[in-house]
Amino acid sequence: MTFLWAIAVFTGLLVVLTVVLIVAERVLVNYGICTIDINASEKELEVDGGQTLLEALNGAEIWIPSACGGKGSCGYCKVRVLTGGGQILPTETPFMTRREIRSGVRLACQVKVREDMTLRIPEELLNVRLYDATVASTRELTYDIKEIRFALNDPPEISPRPGQYIQILAPSPEGPVSRAYSISSPVSEVNSVELNVRLIPGGIGSTYLHNLQEGDPANLTGPYGEFVLNEDPDVELICVGGGAGMAPMKNIIYSIYETQPDRSVWLFFGCRATRDIFYLDEYKQLAEKHPSFHVVYALSDELGPDEVWDGETGFIHLSVDKYLAPDVKRQAFLCGPPPMIEAVMRVLQDKGIPERDIFYDKF
Repeated sequence: MTFLWAIAVFTGLLVVLTVVLIVAERVLVNYGICTIDINASEKELEVDGGQTLLEALNGAEIWIPSACGGKGSCGYCKVRVLTGGGQILPTETPFMTRREIRSGVRLACQVKVREDMTLRIPEELLNVRLYDATVASTRELTYDIKEIRFALNDPPEISPRPGQYIQILAPSPEGPVSRAYSISSPVSEVNSVELNVRLIPGGIGSTYLHNLQEGDPANLTGPYGEFVLNEDPDVELICVGGGAGMAPMKNIIYSIYETQPDRSVWLFFGCRATRDIFYLDEYKQLAEKHPSFHVVYALSDELGPDEVWDGETGFIHLSVDKYLAPDVKRQAFLCGPPPMIEAVMRVLQDKGIPERDIFYDKF
């Protein structure tokens, strides 16, 4: 018991010391005004020193993606810091490749602004905007997934590429936090954004979104994302998703068939049980309109006594392996849990798709 008390006291002292050091830095250390030079003076900021680089950029309405709210756990907020960032921290290296470390890539949420800095930021991030929006509609897709559509007010239009995402600004006890959600509506719908949101118990973003009602205001930033669609109509597209990973698949598929009605596209979607199925009827209608579209859903759990299902069973990578012939020129987009992504990637590579033509988002 004495040993446990000693550990508790030691841990408490460490926590208190950490808090004291943070407060001391914020209150006692004055870094003054620091200049941030972006992309060889394309943009220059003067900001208060002492804040994180992510806070400084967001304060200047440069919206760097950050799905974890700046806690250093998502690895999204990467920028190149050429000068003024100090040494890379142990909290950053797990998210970096060796090449990124050598080129000065840092996590903006982990870098403190203590002096003048020089940055390189991708041009498309400088074009990200903050949108005032209104909830136009909500729809229950399953017991835990909602479709939520936002009408854009200011600015009134957005121009994403297929497969991109936005970030919702959700309220929290510590102030607004950003949470990333893929766009499910086609890119032609420039005046609105549709999302598929799975409710995560205790999740700040999903709880906020599931409680929104028609007419409620909201703020979002975007578009973000590294998916790049091959526009060659002779390249077959493979879309594989699971759960809330449906959103970018729906976005890509409907965007394609608005401009390339004869393009060959496969959708493979994995569910655990029949209660997890959504959009299947809509996709069947789309397949009747476009015979080059093929849709395969698979259930991974054993059927319950009241479930009726005549489709595929087993994990979705087994269906991918079953239906796809080898050595066809293809591009693939995957979105779902890491084990699913890894299994599907192995199958696709065995089918002859090079890794450079497989885009994925793990969650």
